[in-house]
Amino acid sequence: MSREPEVDVLVPTRNRPVELATTLAGLAAQEAVAFRVLVSDQSDHAASFDTPAATTLLRVLSVQGRPVWTGRRLPRRGLAEHRAALLSRATARYVLYLDDDVWLEAGALARLVAAMAALRCGFVGAAVQGLSYLDDVRPAELAPFERWSGRPEPEQVDPNSPAWRRWTLHNAANPTHLAQRHLGNEEWIAYKVAWVGGCVLYDRAALLDSGGFDFWRQLPTEHVGEDVLAQQRVMARYGGAGILPTGAYHLEAPTTVPDRWYEARELVRAR
Repeated sequence: MSREPEVDVLVPTRNRPVELATTLAGLAAQEAVAFRVLVSDQSDHAASFDTPAATTLLRVLSVQGRPVWTGRRLPRRGLAEHRAALLSRATARYVLYLDDDVWLEAGALARLVAAMAALRCGFVGAAVQGLSYLDDVRPAELAPFERWSGRPEPEQVDPNSPAWRRWTLHNAANPTHLAQRHLGNEEWIAYKVAWVGGCVLYDRAALLDSGGFDFWRQLPTEHVGEDVLAQQRVMARYGGAGILPTGAYHLEAPTTVPDRWYEARELVRAR
């Protein structure tokens, strides 16, 4: 593929060599979109991409004509700084933040790009599905679902707003159950979100105009929720949406951030 990349896929990784190789395998199955892959590692020892499996998949992507960059970002200064560093390397119109424990089915990236082109908003997210919960149907958590009938509108989402209750839509296997309930013959549908974790396609200009992840300087190294804060800032200016089907599957690996006391949104608001 010789076209200029339309999407820069940004993959921050730490201590997940097996999961990262699986994530790269999903990227290697994507078609119809010109994209570049940037992998930044903060592992405690050897880089997650420094394994035979990951190296093979990086070579596959390169042979396919997908430009590949890998590097290490040390010392660690937290999740937000890691995302900010990756964003500073991006040049494409769109950036896809893809967690290192998410596998994408074939066609998922093309669907995200098509949705972004149609919706013309700040971001479109594919919520990850945890299939170990496939038999765990949660009607109360699915209740806040609401489609976007047209282009997503800018909206403020905060803990005191009804929109905040949408966070339950993405628990467990809820995205799978939502697709079963609401997806008819459409190629995809857009719906309202509080935020989306794991797989989010941004309009890069909109993300930068909303501050990107530059708030990292206001956070301690150990924090979570940096993606929530960034997305809600983009939503406030440009709108955002989730889409079904997501085509994104959570590998359900143990978290690499066990200390979850410090929420980026609350810390930045307090300061």
